[in-house]
Amino acid sequence: MGFRGGGAAPGCLAGTPSSAGRAAPEDPEQATVKPTVAVVWDEAALVGWGERIGREAARPLVLALRGDLGAGKTTLARAVARGAGVVGPVPSPTFNLVFVYETPRGPLYHYDLYRVRTVEELIELGWGAWEPNALVLVEWPERAGDWLPAPRWEVTLEEVDENRRRVRWAPVGSPVPLPPGGEP
Repeated sequence: MGFRGGGAAPGCLAGTPSSAGRAAPEDPEQATVKPTVAVVWDEAALVGWGERIGREAARPLVLALRGDLGAGKTTLARAVARGAGVVGPVPSPTFNLVFVYETPRGPLYHYDLYRVRTVEELIELGWGAWEPNALVLVEWPERAGDWLPAPRWEVTLEEVDENRRRVRWAPVGSPVPLPPGGEP
């Protein structure tokens, strides 16, 4: 595990969500980003918070994980999965694009949208067809464009130095509360 060096993803998908609103905000008010919480954590604190989210956060819950390559998105996603009860390897879904794990409280979907280029590819991944008690982790959420659901939490990770990350999170719409951050 650990943090790795940076880079940014290409732009987001073109296309408009279907009239059914498949995973898209239903009204502009719901998509408004509210005030942000920001902290600087080392990897242990980030992992501790992720595990708390997996254990304690109510569902349904969507976390949009933003940041450059190596910022800690997959580290946080693995911690959330562990906290939710996933046993065994939790690989990055970079090549598979999505992994689905069964947890005691319902399914956990872990997406990596870095290589997704079209709305059709997104839909083929089962995007938006989540069970009501799902926990959904999305790396490179900007690739989903207007297909990113609200309510959700926007979590942005930025490198401060080799061992620390600035972590910012803000609600979009009215998502379920997140556990407070801090020490593991």
